[in-house]
Amino acid sequence: MAEGMRRAGWEGFETRRAAAAGEGKLRGIGMATYVEACAFPGSEPAYAELQSDGRVSVKIGTQTNGQGHATAYAQFVAEALKLDYDMIDVRQGDTDETPTGGGTGGSRSIPLGAVSVRRASQALAEKIRKLASDELEAAAADIEIEGGFARVAGTDRAIDFAALAAAAKSPDDLKAMGEFKQDECTYPNGTHICEVEIDEETGAVEIIAYTIVDDFGVTVNPMLLAGQIHGGVAQGLGQALMEDTVYTPDGQLVSASFMDYAMPRAWDLPMFDFKTRNVPSTTNALGIKGAGEAGTIGAAPAVMNAVADALKPAGVDHIDMPATPVRVWSALAAAKAATAA
Repeated sequence: MAEGMRRAGWEGFETRRAAAAGEGKLRGIGMATYVEACAFPGSEPAYAELQSDGRVSVKIGTQTNGQGHATAYAQFVAEALKLDYDMIDVRQGDTDETPTGGGTGGSRSIPLGAVSVRRASQALAEKIRKLASDELEAAAADIEIEGGFARVAGTDRAIDFAALAAAAKSPDDLKAMGEFKQDECTYPNGTHICEVEIDEETGAVEIIAYTIVDDFGVTVNPMLLAGQIHGGVAQGLGQALMEDTVYTPDGQLVSASFMDYAMPRAWDLPMFDFKTRNVPSTTNALGIKGAGEAGTIGAAPAVMNAVADALKPAGVDHIDMPATPVRVWSALAAAKAATAA
């Protein structure tokens, strides 16, 4: 929270509010600080297999819908097997290939699933070293694997993964399973600070600045993480300012298409100032905390607090989401009428 306030220029806000008032605008600032419980107790088994062509496949019961799971999972495979990403196949959510799985939800895929993928990949690496030790007549401890080859350390004696797959005496020699069982949630937390300006004549709300400082524990992929937070904040801003399901008195939905239902667009959003101050989780084997819903959790209350702060000097002491222009304008008009009366 302290870092967020510093980055957002909290102490200088009243000067900015006064400057906005000189231009006929109402300016407000709002904060939301949250602690989330996610990646709930349980497990997500993962299965790694060396294929006949030397590629490695990973199978897991989660199902990506835009988060970039395949990239994150592949990072752990690549690390354990020193293998290029284009030699790794990640297959998710296929019940023909994966006997069990908890699916995607509650920010569990990477905190639970990635740890299992790492363990499965490490177990497969040991099996590959054992196969190579037999073929190269060397101790398994002397086998190095990298780039799709197993090599006796310090020599030019090597065998590629495809040849090792062909040499396996049993399909089980090429397969490994990893499962991490977590006993307690992870607890990501953070602070969102939003600054807005409101046009009194139209009720339009403009987001001037948006600051995020979050703690997600150990970060697997900073770029994917930032993308998830940006998308989550966009969703939260949309909920706070424009998204609304509207019904007629007799129950007819009149915002049933995107011609009638307002969705946030790029031009509705500011550039986000996003920073992490990560403390490793004490309940996760790799110190990872969930991050999938974090953007939405902080966004809606931060925006609405900023809108409420902007409206308070004008006599408005309550407004509901979404703070659409007509709703803001109506609240301002009602406050003016009450003052005049």
